[in-house]
Amino acid sequence: MTIAGKISKAGFIAAFSLLGLAVSQANASTAPAMTDAEKEAAKLIYFERCAGCHGVLRKGATGKNLEPNWSITQPDGSKLEGGTLRLGTKRLENIIAYGTEGGMVNYDDILTPEEINMMARYLQHEPPIPPEFSLQDMKDSWNLIVPLSERVTKQMNKINLKNVFAVTLRDAGKLALIDGDTHKVWKILESGYAVHISRFSASGRYVYTTGRDGLTTIIDLWPEEPMTVATVRFGSDMRSVDVSKYKGYEDKYLIGGTYWPPQYSIVDGLTLEPIKVVSTRGQTVDGEYHPEPRVASIVANPLKPEWVVSVKETGQILLVDYTDLDNLKSTAIASSKFLHDGGWDASHRYFLVAANASNQVAAVDTKTGKLAAIVDTAKIPHPGRGANFTHPEFGPVWSTGHLGDDVVSLISTPSEEKKNAKYKKHNWKVVQELKMPGAGNLFVKTHPKSKNFWADAPMNPEREIAESVYVFDLNDLSKEPRVLNVGKDSGLPEGKAIRRAVQPEYNQAGDEVWISLWGGKADQSAIVIYDDKTLKVKSVITSPEIITPTGKFNLYNTMFDVY
Repeated sequence: MTIAGKISKAGFIAAFSLLGLAVSQANASTAPAMTDAEKEAAKLIYFERCAGCHGVLRKGATGKNLEPNWSITQPDGSKLEGGTLRLGTKRLENIIAYGTEGGMVNYDDILTPEEINMMARYLQHEPPIPPEFSLQDMKDSWNLIVPLSERVTKQMNKINLKNVFAVTLRDAGKLALIDGDTHKVWKILESGYAVHISRFSASGRYVYTTGRDGLTTIIDLWPEEPMTVATVRFGSDMRSVDVSKYKGYEDKYLIGGTYWPPQYSIVDGLTLEPIKVVSTRGQTVDGEYHPEPRVASIVANPLKPEWVVSVKETGQILLVDYTDLDNLKSTAIASSKFLHDGGWDASHRYFLVAANASNQVAAVDTKTGKLAAIVDTAKIPHPGRGANFTHPEFGPVWSTGHLGDDVVSLISTPSEEKKNAKYKKHNWKVVQELKMPGAGNLFVKTHPKSKNFWADAPMNPEREIAESVYVFDLNDLSKEPRVLNVGKDSGLPEGKAIRRAVQPEYNQAGDEVWISLWGGKADQSAIVIYDDKTLKVKSVITSPEIITPTGKFNLYNTMFDVY
């Protein structure tokens, strides 16, 4: 959900949490009246702001179930019932306006009071079911702008491509390509609404973007100025893509996964021509059928010709073999429900993914193709790709922050190096929790050449916390983190809305850290660049075209999974 905005009245946040949906309140048997125009407007707002956490069908995952009525049979046979009809319009208005302690932000300065009331009424109606999206629909949407035969055969510019940053300008529906050496904006291109992720080809020539409108673009970095060479739509909400990277298959295929419809699709890696669509509907790890098991994170296995695909609601991790698409082979690994994002350990053998609503992290051994572990963590882990470093006491660790708890969890990971054999007893355990000033973390980051560990807290309700980042000293993790107020360091005047500091990202050399200062669409935002050693500001990238910057992806670090 969009996180620009100001949250106040901390008591309200706790009092109106959706954790207690089954409440004793006067039941409403029918939903409040709405005009057709209101329903259409509310449907759009829900898709843009809410569906990512609560699901298109409102069955919940990271966010709570928002169906008008729901019933759960508990292990003892008793039933727990609830729903938005039981909450009623006034309470729903308060939840939307002020947020909840579980990580939902306020919308009182994003939506008007009239829109908040409209959304409170809309949530008491049955959710509309959007249309499916077939292989033919994908083919109809495919646009090959520059065929392979017409593309340049060598790099025509002098940009150091390995240090280029692809920056999402979320609400503008654009992607900024920024020269990491000069800190100058190289090119801004149309990319579709709310790009969620940028990935790079195995060759480093192409950028792939995908976002909430289901549109995937491929951008060629070799011409004098970067240009979009092909587009295709995968569905109506999309979160991840990756190319084939195994030797002999480099950039041959690209896979993308959608939240709606719940499926993954495979296209040509250089032209985006659609090839295959595979549904993910099916049984959860609990043995129940789920109609909306959304595809979350996708990564390419460097050890085998396969992709690792996380299916959110079912808790299934799929190893999809791309050597023979006509006779597609896929291994389903049962883990934990509500899978979200994740990354590789330092050895690039184990993929760790947050099962955020289950408060767990699942680890897959991609060498053996089996589940390695399920690790209990603090509330609502949200690692991004996570961060790897060697702990002075516990050896190699992978880390995740939490949306719902004020700690960063460090998980011991296996190593085949003899020097790390002494740490084996700690493997797949949370060996330490780093204390944060509050909950609401989205991303953590470090670099092999750095002695610092960076964590943000953009989902925290307090302005000072949300506008700051926190830097831990890897030489002494017992020390409190250094606090860098990115909002003040940007030099921008303080506005009504919180400008949230989000997603630390290193440059190729590992000596700079870039932070997005994410304001509202009408506010001036910025990217603040810090020297990793001195923690002093080196540069601030701010101009009218830098609108709602969020994710930043350095080409080299993204290609080689450096985090």
